[in-house]
Amino acid sequence: MSPIRINLYSDTQTLPTPAMRKAMAEAPVGDEQRGEDPTVNRLCEVVAELTGKEAAVFLPSGTMCNEIAICVHCRPGDEIITDRTAHILNLEGGAPAALSGASIWPLEGSHGVFTAEQVQQGIRPESRHTPRSRLVCVEQTANLGGGTVWPLETIQSVAEVARTHQLALHMDGARLFNAVIAAGIEAKKYTAPFDSVWFDLSKGLGCPVGGVLAGSAAFIEEAWWWKQRLGGAMRQAGILAAAGLYALEHHIERLAEDHRNARRFAEYIAEIPGISVALETVETNIVFFDVTATGLSAVEISDKLKSYGVLIGATDKARLRAVTHLDISQTDIETAAKALREIC
Repeated sequence: MSPIRINLYSDTQTLPTPAMRKAMAEAPVGDEQRGEDPTVNRLCEVVAELTGKEAAVFLPSGTMCNEIAICVHCRPGDEIITDRTAHILNLEGGAPAALSGASIWPLEGSHGVFTAEQVQQGIRPESRHTPRSRLVCVEQTANLGGGTVWPLETIQSVAEVARTHQLALHMDGARLFNAVIAAGIEAKKYTAPFDSVWFDLSKGLGCPVGGVLAGSAAFIEEAWWWKQRLGGAMRQAGILAAAGLYALEHHIERLAEDHRNARRFAEYIAEIPGISVALETVETNIVFFDVTATGLSAVEISDKLKSYGVLIGATDKARLRAVTHLDISQTDIETAAKALREIC
Protein backbone atom coordinates (compact mmCIF):
# COMPACT_ATOMS: atom_id res chain seq x y z
CA MET A 1 0.00 0.00 0.00
CA SER A 2 1.41 3.37 -1.00
CA PRO A 3 1.77 6.00 1.72
CA ILE A 4 -0.98 8.61 1.65
CA ARG A 5 0.40 11.70 -0.08
CA ILE A 6 -2.85 13.41 -1.02
CA ASN A 7 -5.32 13.46 1.86
CA LEU A 8 -8.76 14.61 0.72
CA TYR A 9 -10.58 12.79 3.50
CA SER A 10 -11.41 16.02 5.36
CA ASP A 11 -10.10 19.49 6.08
CA THR A 12 -9.54 18.20 9.61
CA GLN A 13 -6.47 16.46 8.18
CA THR A 14 -4.49 19.69 7.94
CA LEU A 15 -1.11 19.91 9.64
CA PRO A 16 0.13 23.06 11.40
CA THR A 17 2.50 25.06 9.23
CA PRO A 18 6.05 25.83 10.42
CA ALA A 19 5.03 29.43 11.13
CA MET A 20 2.05 28.24 13.14
CA ARG A 21 4.25 25.86 15.11
CA LYS A 22 6.63 28.75 15.86
CA ALA A 23 3.74 30.85 17.16
CA MET A 24 2.65 27.95 19.36
CA ALA A 25 6.14 27.43 20.76
CA GLU A 26 6.53 31.09 21.65
CA ALA A 27 3.06 31.66 23.12
CA PRO A 28 2.83 33.10 26.65
CA VAL A 29 0.74 30.73 28.75
CA GLY A 30 -0.97 30.42 32.13
CA ASP A 31 -3.80 28.55 33.82
CA GLU A 32 -6.66 28.68 31.31
CA GLN A 33 -9.20 27.33 33.79
CA ARG A 34 -8.46 30.22 36.16
CA GLY A 35 -8.60 32.78 33.36
CA GLU A 36 -4.85 33.37 33.58
CA ASP A 37 -3.69 32.27 30.11
CA PRO A 38 -3.09 35.48 28.14
CA THR A 39 -3.08 33.74 24.76
CA VAL A 40 -6.40 31.98 25.37
CA ASN A 41 -7.87 35.22 26.67
CA ARG A 42 -6.73 37.05 23.55
CA LEU A 43 -8.16 34.37 21.26
CA CYS A 44 -11.54 34.63 22.99
CA GLU A 45 -11.49 38.43 22.69
CA VAL A 46 -10.71 38.23 18.98
CA VAL A 47 -13.45 35.67 18.34
CA ALA A 48 -16.00 37.71 20.28
CA GLU A 49 -15.12 40.70 18.12
CA LEU A 50 -15.24 38.71 14.86
CA THR A 51 -18.68 37.29 15.68
CA GLY A 52 -20.11 40.41 17.29
CA LYS A 53 -20.73 38.71 20.62
CA GLU A 54 -19.95 39.72 24.20
CA ALA A 55 -17.73 36.80 25.14
CA ALA A 56 -16.28 33.48 23.99
CA VAL A 57 -14.82 30.27 25.38
CA PHE A 58 -12.06 28.09 23.90
CA LEU A 59 -13.01 24.42 23.70
CA PRO A 60 -11.22 21.21 22.63
CA SER A 61 -13.58 20.39 19.75
CA GLY A 62 -16.42 21.59 17.59
CA THR A 63 -18.68 18.80 18.80
CA MET A 64 -18.16 20.04 22.35
CA CYS A 65 -19.06 23.56 21.18
CA ASN A 66 -22.35 22.30 19.77
CA GLU A 67 -23.22 20.13 22.72
CA ILE A 68 -22.41 22.74 25.36
CA ALA A 69 -24.55 25.25 23.47
CA ILE A 70 -27.43 22.76 23.37
CA CYS A 71 -27.04 22.04 27.08
CA VAL A 72 -27.26 25.75 27.86
CA HIS A 73 -30.26 26.38 25.59
CA CYS A 74 -32.31 23.23 26.22
CA ARG A 75 -33.81 21.25 29.06
CA PRO A 76 -34.73 17.55 29.01
CA GLY A 77 -37.67 16.99 26.71
CA ASP A 78 -37.07 20.12 24.62
CA GLU A 79 -36.87 19.87 20.85
CA ILE A 80 -34.31 21.24 18.40
CA ILE A 81 -35.31 22.17 14.85
CA THR A 82 -32.59 21.64 12.25
CA ASP A 83 -31.91 20.07 8.87
CA ARG A 84 -31.95 16.29 8.46
CA THR A 85 -28.28 16.45 7.35
CA ALA A 86 -27.14 18.42 10.41
CA HIS A 87 -23.96 17.44 12.23
CA ILE A 88 -25.73 17.47 15.61
CA LEU A 89 -28.18 14.85 14.35
CA ASN A 90 -25.89 12.58 12.35
CA LEU A 91 -22.33 12.87 13.59
CA GLU A 92 -22.25 13.55 17.33
CA GLY A 93 -23.05 10.13 18.75
CA GLY A 94 -26.58 10.99 19.83
CA ALA A 95 -25.16 13.55 22.26
CA PRO A 96 -28.19 15.88 22.37
CA ALA A 97 -30.29 13.02 23.74
CA ALA A 98 -27.54 11.71 26.00
CA LEU A 99 -26.30 14.99 27.47
CA SER A 100 -29.17 17.49 27.42
CA GLY A 101 -32.15 15.16 27.01
CA ALA A 102 -33.23 17.10 23.91
CA SER A 103 -34.73 15.57 20.79
CA ILE A 104 -34.35 16.77 17.21
CA TRP A 105 -37.05 17.57 14.65
CA PRO A 106 -35.34 17.25 11.23
CA LEU A 107 -36.45 19.38 8.30
CA GLU A 108 -36.09 18.35 4.66
CA GLY A 109 -33.99 21.25 3.45
CA SER A 110 -32.28 21.71 0.10
CA HIS A 111 -28.61 20.73 0.37
CA GLY A 112 -28.73 21.36 4.11
CA VAL A 113 -30.56 24.69 3.90
CA PHE A 114 -34.15 24.96 5.14
CA THR A 115 -36.61 27.83 4.88
CA ALA A 116 -38.49 30.05 7.30
CA GLU A 117 -41.72 28.40 6.16
CA GLN A 118 -40.35 24.98 7.10
CA VAL A 119 -39.38 26.27 10.54
CA GLN A 120 -42.86 27.68 10.99
CA GLN A 121 -44.37 24.30 10.13
CA GLY A 122 -41.96 22.49 12.43
CA ILE A 123 -42.74 24.50 15.56
CA ARG A 124 -44.86 22.51 17.98
CA PRO A 125 -48.19 23.90 19.17
CA GLU A 126 -48.38 24.61 22.89
CA SER A 127 -49.56 21.33 24.40
CA ARG A 128 -48.64 19.20 27.39
CA HIS A 129 -48.61 16.21 25.01
CA THR A 130 -45.81 17.41 22.71
CA PRO A 131 -42.17 18.38 23.16
CA ARG A 132 -41.44 22.09 23.52
CA SER A 133 -39.78 23.62 20.48
CA ARG A 134 -36.79 25.39 22.01
CA LEU A 135 -33.90 25.85 19.59
CA VAL A 136 -33.26 26.35 15.88
CA CYS A 137 -29.83 25.25 14.67
CA VAL A 138 -28.24 26.38 11.38
CA GLU A 139 -25.06 24.73 10.06
CA GLN A 140 -22.83 27.11 8.08
CA THR A 141 -21.60 25.76 5.71
CA ALA A 142 -23.84 22.70 5.44
CA ASN A 143 -21.36 19.81 5.45
CA LEU A 144 -23.51 16.90 4.29
CA GLY A 145 -25.38 19.31 2.05
CA GLY A 146 -22.15 19.62 0.06
CA GLY A 147 -20.50 22.61 1.71
CA THR A 148 -23.51 24.77 0.89
CA VAL A 149 -23.42 28.43 1.92
CA TRP A 150 -26.53 29.60 3.75
CA PRO A 151 -27.77 32.82 2.07
CA LEU A 152 -27.88 35.72 4.51
CA GLU A 153 -31.49 36.47 3.56
CA THR A 154 -32.53 32.90 4.43
CA ILE A 155 -30.79 33.11 7.80
CA GLN A 156 -32.56 36.37 8.56
CA SER A 157 -35.98 35.03 7.61
CA VAL A 158 -35.45 31.85 9.66
CA ALA A 159 -34.36 33.99 12.60
CA GLU A 160 -37.44 36.16 12.33
CA VAL A 161 -39.73 33.15 12.65
CA ALA A 162 -37.71 31.77 15.55
CA ARG A 163 -37.83 35.09 17.40
CA THR A 164 -41.57 35.40 16.86
CA HIS A 165 -41.99 32.11 18.70
CA GLN A 166 -39.38 32.86 21.40
CA LEU A 167 -37.01 30.14 20.18
CA ALA A 168 -33.26 30.38 20.71
CA LEU A 169 -30.92 30.34 17.70
CA HIS A 170 -27.60 28.52 17.45
CA MET A 171 -25.14 28.52 14.55
CA ASP A 172 -22.93 25.49 14.04
CA GLY A 173 -20.36 27.57 12.21
CA ALA A 174 -17.74 24.86 11.78
CA ARG A 175 -16.87 26.24 8.34
CA LEU A 176 -18.19 29.77 8.86
CA PHE A 177 -15.18 31.39 7.22
CA ASN A 178 -15.58 29.25 4.10
CA ALA A 179 -18.99 30.92 3.78
CA VAL A 180 -17.49 34.35 4.52
CA ILE A 181 -14.93 33.96 1.73
CA ALA A 182 -17.30 32.35 -0.76
CA ALA A 183 -20.05 34.94 -0.33
CA GLY A 184 -17.96 38.00 0.52
CA ILE A 185 -20.07 38.66 3.62
CA GLU A 186 -18.38 39.40 6.94
CA ALA A 187 -18.83 36.95 9.79
CA LYS A 188 -20.70 39.44 12.01
CA LYS A 189 -23.52 39.74 9.50
CA TYR A 190 -24.00 35.97 9.40
CA THR A 191 -23.84 35.60 13.18
CA ALA A 192 -25.86 38.66 14.21
CA PRO A 193 -29.23 36.85 14.63
CA PHE A 194 -27.82 34.00 16.74
CA ASP A 195 -27.73 33.60 20.50
CA SER A 196 -24.70 31.35 20.18
CA VAL A 197 -22.18 30.58 17.46
CA TRP A 198 -18.91 28.74 17.15
CA PHE A 199 -16.37 28.05 14.46
CA ASP A 200 -13.75 25.38 14.07
CA LEU A 201 -10.05 26.11 14.21
CA SER A 202 -9.02 22.61 13.14
CA LYS A 203 -10.69 22.49 9.70
CA GLY A 204 -9.87 24.94 6.93
CA LEU A 205 -8.08 27.30 9.32
CA GLY A 206 -5.44 24.61 9.73
CA CYS A 207 -4.99 24.38 13.51
CA PRO A 208 -4.23 21.07 15.22
CA VAL A 209 -7.16 21.25 17.66
CA GLY A 210 -9.99 23.36 18.99
CA GLY A 211 -13.09 25.44 18.43
CA VAL A 212 -14.37 28.66 19.99
CA LEU A 213 -17.96 29.20 21.17
CA ALA A 214 -19.33 32.75 21.45
CA GLY A 215 -22.45 34.38 22.83
CA SER A 216 -23.62 36.77 25.52
CA ALA A 217 -21.63 37.08 28.72
CA ALA A 218 -24.38 35.22 30.58
CA PHE A 219 -24.42 32.44 27.98
CA ILE A 220 -20.65 31.96 28.17
CA GLU A 221 -20.73 31.92 31.97
CA GLU A 222 -23.21 29.05 31.79
CA ALA A 223 -21.16 27.39 29.03
CA TRP A 224 -18.19 27.35 31.40
CA TRP A 225 -20.20 25.25 33.88
CA TRP A 226 -20.80 22.71 31.14
CA LYS A 227 -17.18 22.87 30.01
CA GLN A 228 -16.14 21.91 33.52
CA ARG A 229 -18.79 19.18 33.81
CA LEU A 230 -17.79 17.61 30.50
CA GLY A 231 -14.10 17.57 31.36
CA GLY A 232 -13.03 20.18 28.85
CA ALA A 233 -11.38 22.64 31.22
CA MET A 234 -7.70 23.01 30.36
CA ARG A 235 -4.51 24.45 31.81
CA GLN A 236 -1.68 25.97 29.72
CA ALA A 237 -3.85 25.95 26.63
CA GLY A 238 -2.24 29.05 25.14
CA ILE A 239 -0.01 26.73 23.12
CA LEU A 240 -3.15 25.66 21.27
CA ALA A 241 -4.83 29.07 21.29
CA ALA A 242 -1.75 30.58 19.63
CA ALA A 243 -2.42 28.39 16.59
CA GLY A 244 -5.93 29.85 16.43
CA LEU A 245 -4.69 33.43 16.61
CA TYR A 246 -2.16 32.71 13.87
CA ALA A 247 -4.83 31.11 11.68
CA LEU A 248 -7.26 34.00 12.08
CA GLU A 249 -4.56 36.39 10.93
CA HIS A 250 -3.07 34.32 8.10
CA HIS A 251 -5.43 31.56 6.95
CA ILE A 252 -8.85 33.10 6.29
CA GLU A 253 -8.26 34.75 2.92
CA ARG A 254 -6.42 31.69 1.59
CA LEU A 255 -9.63 29.63 1.89
CA ALA A 256 -10.44 30.95 -1.58
CA GLU A 257 -7.66 28.71 -2.89
CA ASP A 258 -9.36 25.67 -1.36
CA HIS A 259 -12.59 26.66 -3.08
CA ARG A 260 -10.85 26.98 -6.43
CA ASN A 261 -9.23 23.58 -6.01
CA ALA A 262 -12.56 21.98 -5.10
CA ARG A 263 -14.14 23.47 -8.24
CA ARG A 264 -11.22 22.23 -10.37
CA PHE A 265 -11.50 18.76 -8.91
CA ALA A 266 -15.25 18.65 -9.49
CA GLU A 267 -14.80 19.75 -13.11
CA TYR A 268 -12.04 17.19 -13.72
CA ILE A 269 -13.96 14.23 -12.34
CA ALA A 270 -17.25 15.28 -13.97
CA GLU A 271 -15.63 14.27 -17.27
CA ILE A 272 -14.87 10.72 -16.07
CA PRO A 273 -17.37 8.15 -17.43
CA GLY A 274 -19.47 6.71 -14.62
CA ILE A 275 -18.89 9.55 -12.16
CA SER A 276 -21.69 11.98 -11.44
CA VAL A 277 -21.09 15.30 -9.70
CA ALA A 278 -23.54 18.20 -9.46
CA LEU A 279 -21.22 21.09 -10.30
CA GLU A 280 -23.80 23.69 -9.29
CA THR A 281 -23.63 22.47 -5.68
CA VAL A 282 -19.85 22.94 -5.32
CA GLU A 283 -19.73 26.29 -3.54
CA THR A 284 -16.84 25.90 -1.11
CA ASN A 285 -14.28 23.18 -0.36
CA ILE A 286 -16.45 20.03 -0.37
CA VAL A 287 -17.17 17.79 -3.37
CA PHE A 288 -19.59 14.86 -3.20
CA PHE A 289 -19.68 12.54 -6.19
CA ASP A 290 -21.66 9.45 -7.13
CA VAL A 291 -19.89 6.41 -8.60
CA THR A 292 -22.84 4.05 -9.06
CA ALA A 293 -22.50 3.99 -12.86
CA THR A 294 -18.87 2.84 -12.67
CA GLY A 295 -19.95 -0.61 -11.51
CA LEU A 296 -17.77 -0.22 -8.42
CA SER A 297 -18.91 0.71 -4.94
CA ALA A 298 -17.69 3.88 -3.25
CA VAL A 299 -15.79 1.78 -0.72
CA GLU A 300 -14.05 -0.18 -3.50
CA ILE A 301 -12.98 3.02 -5.21
CA SER A 302 -11.80 4.52 -1.92
CA ASP A 303 -9.69 1.42 -1.27
CA LYS A 304 -8.22 1.45 -4.77
CA LEU A 305 -7.31 5.13 -4.45
CA LYS A 306 -5.11 4.32 -1.47
CA SER A 307 -2.77 2.36 -3.76
CA TYR A 308 -2.22 5.67 -5.60
CA GLY A 309 -1.45 7.45 -2.33
CA VAL A 310 -4.82 9.24 -2.38
CA LEU A 311 -7.32 9.21 0.48
CA ILE A 312 -10.97 10.07 -0.26
CA GLY A 313 -13.65 8.77 2.08
CA ALA A 314 -16.79 6.87 1.09
CA THR A 315 -19.91 8.31 2.73
CA ASP A 316 -22.15 5.41 1.64
CA LYS A 317 -22.19 2.69 -1.02
CA ALA A 318 -22.62 5.17 -3.86
CA ARG A 319 -20.90 8.43 -2.87
CA LEU A 320 -17.50 9.73 -1.90
CA ARG A 321 -16.59 13.08 -0.37
CA ALA A 322 -13.42 15.00 -1.21
CA VAL A 323 -12.48 18.03 0.90
CA THR A 324 -9.75 20.48 -0.08
CA HIS A 325 -7.58 22.33 2.45
CA LEU A 326 -4.27 24.13 2.89
CA ASP A 327 -2.20 20.95 2.45
CA ILE A 328 -3.73 20.28 -0.98
CA SER A 329 -2.25 21.93 -4.07
CA GLN A 330 -3.57 22.24 -7.61
CA THR A 331 -1.08 19.53 -8.62
CA ASP A 332 -2.50 17.25 -5.93
CA ILE A 333 -5.99 17.82 -7.32
CA GLU A 334 -4.87 16.89 -10.81
CA THR A 335 -3.09 13.77 -9.53
CA ALA A 336 -6.13 12.64 -7.54
CA ALA A 337 -8.43 13.16 -10.52
CA LYS A 338 -6.05 11.19 -12.75
CA ALA A 339 -6.05 8.30 -10.26
CA LEU A 340 -9.85 8.28 -10.27
CA ARG A 341 -9.90 8.21 -14.06
CA GLU A 342 -7.53 5.22 -14.18
CA ILE A 343 -9.57 3.31 -11.58
CA CYS A 344 -12.93 3.99 -13.20
